[in-house]
Amino acid sequence: MTTIDAPPTRETGYETNGRHRRQDREQTAERLLASSAKLSFDPLVDVDWDAEPVDGLWYMQPERSPLYGTALWASLGEDQKVELTRHQLASTAASGIFFEMILMRMLLRHLGPHDPRSQHFQYGLTEVADECRHSTMFGKLISWLGTPPYGPGSGVRGLSELLTTPVSNDAVAFAGTYYVEAILDAIQREGMNDERCQPITRKVAYIHVVEEARHMRYADAELARDLEALSGWDLQRTRLLLPLIPLVVNQLLMHPAGYAAAGLDVEEAKAVAAANPVWRETLRWAARRPMGIFAELGLLAGPAMALWRRTGLV
Repeated sequence: MTTIDAPPTRETGYETNGRHRRQDREQTAERLLASSAKLSFDPLVDVDWDAEPVDGLWYMQPERSPLYGTALWASLGEDQKVELTRHQLASTAASGIFFEMILMRMLLRHLGPHDPRSQHFQYGLTEVADECRHSTMFGKLISWLGTPPYGPGSGVRGLSELLTTPVSNDAVAFAGTYYVEAILDAIQREGMNDERCQPITRKVAYIHVVEEARHMRYADAELARDLEALSGWDLQRTRLLLPLIPLVVNQLLMHPAGYAAAGLDVEEAKAVAAANPVWRETLRWAARRPMGIFAELGLLAGPAMALWRRTGLV
């Protein structure tokens, strides 16, 4: 496993104009397997979990806090603001584990009928292995942060089970994968280069950015192929199911209990965050790449647009 700390290169980045989709499935997988062999990590080895937090540094960039730019934020002391970012990062990591485990189940379901000799099958399993390490890494991060194991409640967990049944389809799986991974990528790609943030959290962000770039390319290319094969009914079903993912994901980036742990009134903090134009702009900024892909592929159309408007992303 490499321990390179250089910024992600073009090889580990991703395109948003779909040119790479001209490669066939096996070519795409072959390239991603080669990239995985060249640049992958073991977070149990490559992150110094024994390192102590550095006094005065943020746990994630403060501008991406749901309360940033509000009167409530301005009223907080610096230590309380830093504490808020600690609990926000823990919330995001716990949500990352939750969604990665769902995505692994969906990906395994997708791979089941494929030829195990194919590069596509073998890269799919490589991605599952990556996601297992990422979930382990996020679990270690939550432990290092010293916070509760925030995560979705039983209602969201129950609803999420629909995504692993025939109610969903591969197009929803890959579109959902792209959305979740892309918004985390946007926040972490910015944060890993922010020297105001803790070295441990920057290293975790770097590892995730490098490896998830491959996952997004795989999901983007496979989504386009799946959509071409859908019937009119299945396309409408995909369009209607897809906005449910950001409606849930965007709510889980900061667990309400994290506000209480940082010494805030939960109901006040939730109301301020919901009305905060800076936070809404952060969500639109983080989602700009998946929303561009969805528009390009014809997923932002029809009755689903009523749900998309509720997300605040269109």
